[in-house]
Order: sequence, then structure tokens, then C-alpha cells
Amino acid sequence: MFAIAAKFGRVLRANRERRGLSQEALAGLADLNRSYLGEIERGVAVPSIDTLQKLADALGEKLSVLVSQCEEDDP
Repeated sequence: MFAIAAKFGRVLRANRERRGLSQEALAGLADLNRSYLGEIERGVAVPSIDTLQKLADALGEKLSVLVSQCEEDDP
């Protein structure tokens, strides 16, 4: 597991939950498989930059904002 992947997964989950979205709902908005989204959130899968952009778009957020949240101690 890559440390940055785990951090991004925590950031993604926190943003998804703040918006009241289930994994299934976010996966649908991002055109991704729900189980793959779960792997991303757990830091098991390392998504491509295209997938990161899909997730940011689905959350209505800039990708740069999500990435910058990875730099915080407790996302």
C-alpha cells in the first residue's frame, strides 16, 4: 500500500460522506465500479489521474483541492 494512496482514500471518503453520498452513488456519478471505489478509499488501489479527475468532477470539487487535502495531517 502506498501512503499517498491511503491518504487520498481517506480524503475521498471524507468528502463523499460530507456530501451524503454512498459509495454506490459516487461510483455511479464517476462512472466507476463500486468495489473499485471501495478499494480506492481503502488505499488498496492506486487510481490513474483520469480516475482522480472523474472522482473530483463527481464530487463537484477541483482535483487540486482534493490533492491538497492529502497534505493535511488529518483529512
